[in-house]
Amino acid sequence: MDHFQLRDGILHAEDVPLPRIAEEVGTPVYVYSRATLVRHARVFRDGLSALDNPHIAFAVKSNPNLAVLRVLANEGYGADVVSGGELARALAAGMKPEDIVFSGVGKTHAELLQGLEAGIGQFNIESEEEGYELAAIARRQGVTARCALRVNPDVDARTHEKISTGKSENKFGVPYDRAAQLYAALAEEDGLDMRGIAVHIGSQLQSLEPLEIAFVKLGALIADLRARGCAVTHADLGGGLGVSYRAEETPPSPAEYGAMVARVTRDWDVRLMFEPGRVIAANAGVLLTRVIRSKRSGNGPPFVVVDAAMNDLARPAMYGAWHDFDAVAPDGTRTTAHIVGPICETGDTFAMDRDCDALAAGDLAVFRSAGAYGATMASSYNSRGFVPEVLVDGDRYAVVADRIAPAAIMDAERVPDWLT
Repeated sequence: MDHFQLRDGILHAEDVPLPRIAEEVGTPVYVYSRATLVRHARVFRDGLSALDNPHIAFAVKSNPNLAVLRVLANEGYGADVVSGGELARALAAGMKPEDIVFSGVGKTHAELLQGLEAGIGQFNIESEEEGYELAAIARRQGVTARCALRVNPDVDARTHEKISTGKSENKFGVPYDRAAQLYAALAEEDGLDMRGIAVHIGSQLQSLEPLEIAFVKLGALIADLRARGCAVTHADLGGGLGVSYRAEETPPSPAEYGAMVARVTRDWDVRLMFEPGRVIAANAGVLLTRVIRSKRSGNGPPFVVVDAAMNDLARPAMYGAWHDFDAVAPDGTRTTAHIVGPICETGDTFAMDRDCDALAAGDLAVFRSAGAYGATMASSYNSRGFVPEVLVDGDRYAVVADRIAPAAIMDAERVPDWLT
């Protein structure tokens, strides 16, 4: 459920009519619903109610807006970060350092040091080399880094190849068959507190089966480690639950997921950790856009050209992803159209042969389920600016990220004297 609904024929975000935001802020613009974020955060937490004190950290990469992070911090969520920039955002949004997990295969020396100085709760080590580097930095700082070893279980998540992270050919984690040996070696390092195992096999999963296969392998590894005399007190199960981008998609609910996790992990005797992202944020946001014009080319459907583009919402161009496209003030008329943006790339296409509301120049529309991996993946391609972001709360809203105009981006560039 989300809080983007028609009222008197006009699409609203909670109690705010979207035409009001379009008029006052301009288009394109991302619009987030606080009520939806809160609801999804609580539904996910309630889905884990059978577990003893689970740790939940929002995957910041899915939506790093400070206001969004503050909403989730107020719900007791920590943060799963994959860069020093995300770590700084999580702290600025009020997330507690001890509730931050630092993941990512390419943490730099500076980022490892940043995490230690912030006193974060856990580093997810993704290679032997990273483990030894972190240990050396921690010793020089006179501190101990709390760590989990991320394992690659070689499990196919059956999701898009570009968001699959748990197969042997993927860059993430250490090979499953070497994990116990590496864990035991790192546990001997001064500066490291090796306390757990981590796994994350991908995103937008539509079935629990791959997750269960990965978790069963993780349980066997925990038993192996303990037989070797290693302490294991935490198990990080990552994220990955999918959402319904289209009606026929029926991903598992957090309650179904929680029941599976409770069954598989009942004998592990660890604190379980989770990093949901998309399942919290995706359906809590829309990209509000305005039709520039409709044009025909040949005998096929018309091209509906909107002012949003692939630089604003990259998922369709990058993944072939589906986003429902709806009129803000539908009159009941339907048509078949190609939905495209203004960028000089054929790839700037949101949908082909889409059955959708009939729209004319000047009409407003939304791309739904754009609250995750939307604004965060934006670029300034074609020297376009960055769109603003708005957070709605009941009958009020605030701009929580300003529009960055092309001129402001150009101001950061310099022509050297020897070219003038």
